[in-house]
Amino acid sequence: MKKGEEEVKILVTGGAGFIGSNFIRYLQTLTQRGQGDFSIINLDKLTYAGNLENLTQLPFPEKYQFVKGDVCDGDLIEHIFQDGIDTVINFAAESHVDRSIIDPGVFIRTNVQGVQVLLQTALKFEIRKIVQVSTDEVYGSLSPQDPPFRESTPLAPNSPYAASKAAADLLARAYYQTFGVPVVITRCSNNYGPFQFPEKLIPLMITNALEDRPLPIYGDGLNVRDWIHVEDHCRALRLVLEKGKPGEIYNIGGKGERTNLEIVETILQILKKPKSLIQFVADRPGHDRRYAIDSSKIQAELGWSPTISLEQGLLETVEWYVSHSQWWRRVKTGEYQDFYRKNYSERMK
Repeated sequence: MKKGEEEVKILVTGGAGFIGSNFIRYLQTLTQRGQGDFSIINLDKLTYAGNLENLTQLPFPEKYQFVKGDVCDGDLIEHIFQDGIDTVINFAAESHVDRSIIDPGVFIRTNVQGVQVLLQTALKFEIRKIVQVSTDEVYGSLSPQDPPFRESTPLAPNSPYAASKAAADLLARAYYQTFGVPVVITRCSNNYGPFQFPEKLIPLMITNALEDRPLPIYGDGLNVRDWIHVEDHCRALRLVLEKGKPGEIYNIGGKGERTNLEIVETILQILKKPKSLIQFVADRPGHDRRYAIDSSKIQAELGWSPTISLEQGLLETVEWYVSHSQWWRRVKTGEYQDFYRKNYSERMK
């Protein structure tokens, strides 16, 4: 999308979360550079992981609208689509594996039923494209010798969270095959970067270390994940929105395989904190041993590749949390949840 092209109306669901808010900021940056013209509607239920403080001081607030609501609310979704939505990108999801073990039902409702509502509405309004943002966890677990996940790798989810995302992917495929809904699926490896809710590994370790609190690591700490900076993920998603072929799946990986222990030790090294803060805890049920992504398809077809090395990205992420202590302290105390009431609810009466 180059300067002078028509405005694109895009619905971002779950845009107050970590990846969604970074993606909205990225689109606004592109508009600022003259590399696109995006009018954004952000639909978010504002569960515990939704934080509107992630979206303050946008350069083009007039091109951004927030709607508080549930992706499962078909009437609301239809009302939004009547505004002439061109494309949809679905980030709305319950995403924390530990929470899915405690209460799987919430994950089935949002991650499966919500996707069905979006697909059905997209069919009715004949939109240009819908991107279902999924996860590499749908593929299950790899052993150390296994090749990375490809788009053709069979689905073998091992947690209720992963199973709910796999079910949504299959629904998306069915709506493309049966009805021709122009849906594209992306499956990404572990994201990290600014504004990530501090229950996830990297921000939890950074913020605990800054407070000299224990750093809990499951099992032996040798579970391997492929890490990608959220900015690289956002660049990939923009290309998928523009050029991705309906009915296709694109794996997105950061070429950053590390054990959890290596990640934590690197964070401690950057912060000059002692390894004695590390505390090994009992492993969680169904803990996948290794993820690895083969991104050759998106690289060959859409011309994307990651640009931020894990070393550079981790350093920048640690520095961000150090310089934004007010943000993550408000998240940890729960004060961030007052932001909507103070800045939006009064306005809507």
